[in-house]
Amino acid sequence: MSPIETRLAELGLSLPVPVAPVANYVPYRISGTLLVLSGQICIGPDGALAPRHKGKLGGAVSPEDGAEAAKFCAINLLAQARAALGGDLTRLKSCLRLGGFIAATPDFTALPQVMNGASDLMVAAMGDAGRHARTTIGVPVLPLDCAVEVDGLFEIAG
Repeated sequence: MSPIETRLAELGLSLPVPVAPVANYVPYRISGTLLVLSGQICIGPDGALAPRHKGKLGGAVSPEDGAEAAKFCAINLLAQARAALGGDLTRLKSCLRLGGFIAATPDFTALPQVMNGASDLMVAAMGDAGRHARTTIGVPVLPLDCAVEVDGLFEIAG
């Protein structure tokens, strides 16, 4: 078990089977020492999108549920990273950037706090190597009506 998976286990979390793409794209690309991960939606540990993670922040989704949805996105990013690296997360050196997309009403402004769900999980799983640059954007709608989607850029060992 990698140190990342050990830290997740200490938090009572485990990595799921990665979610298959829902359209015409690949879940990841590797170029040199960069691992680019496609956006991951907030599918939970049971493999389903919870009703509390569907809809818009500032509407049907509370900020707390939005942060939990962002956390699930980050877990799904790590699951995709594990698949991309042939099951070997020890090759994951650092999280360089996360991009967060949050379905929100026009007047919802607590986007950074929602995205902290993903950022906090990444730091908890990777320690200082999980500290990253970040973009957080409010959008009108996301695939499958999910509340949050997060993509990532990671540095890997060659």
